[in-house]
Amino acid sequence: MRLLAIITLVVFVAAGIVLGALNAGMVDYDFGFAQVQLPKGAALLGALVIGWLLGGVSAWLGVRPRRSRQTSRADKHPSAKP
Repeated sequence: MRLLAIITLVVFVAAGIVLGALNAGMVDYDFGFAQVQLPKGAALLGALVIGWLLGGVSAWLGVRPRRSRQTSRADKHPSAKP
């Protein structure tokens, strides 16, 4: 299983490198308070990282209340097993 995860990671890293190399043109971004000029590959990588972080935070926030409810139930109703 670990080998499959490593192979998948290597394939996606290689695809990202190729995608970044093929999209080397510069793109202007205007955020209202700042203007930035980045290569397309860097912009795609930045969008990917920001999406990954936001997805991870939202998943963590969704799981956290469930875990706290489970631990509070376990504290209120201890099992009969020692």
